[in-house]
Amino acid sequence: MPGQLVPTGMFFTNGVGKHRHKLQSFEAALRDAGIAQFNLVKVSSIFPPHCKIVSKPEGLKKLEPGGIVHCVMAEAFTNEPNRLVCSGIGLAVSADEGHVGYISEHHGFGLTKSKCVDLVEDMAASMLATTLGFELDPDTAYDERREIYRSKGLVVRTRACVKTAEGDKNGLWTTVVAAAVFIY
Repeated sequence: MPGQLVPTGMFFTNGVGKHRHKLQSFEAALRDAGIAQFNLVKVSSIFPPHCKIVSKPEGLKKLEPGGIVHCVMAEAFTNEPNRLVCSGIGLAVSADEGHVGYISEHHGFGLTKSKCVDLVEDMAASMLATTLGFELDPDTAYDERREIYRSKGLVVRTRACVKTAEGDKNGLWTTVVAAAVFIY
């Protein structure tokens, strides 16, 4: 449909922030991720056909401070000392570049970076596979499902951008963000 905004590129970023106020810890995390200067609009989880993944510096050059920027974002907060907090974005792209890909997000507690990577990649790949008419038992291990997806040519690649942190030992708010940021 004419007039629709369809991103031509996307980059990943993440950050962590700490402050005595929750909102300011979120702002610090956005600043750490390099995206605090934009008006962020959260969107759902579709990676457009023919969209290219670019580096963060390349993507930031195409954005203007104060601009409205669309992103898929995961964010998690804690003020409990030593509590592990995580946010992650996963991407799964089909072998057919003309098909949409899927972006997943997770916000939670207790997952290490590697476990969060596995989770968000698994969720994105599973959502992509179902749109292609391929159903698997969700209780099957992700490594096994990943090999089945690849053998059928359903998923060419998965990627993840994850941030984890331990809650500040003095009870400051600790915020982690991960984002897939679209550019036009």
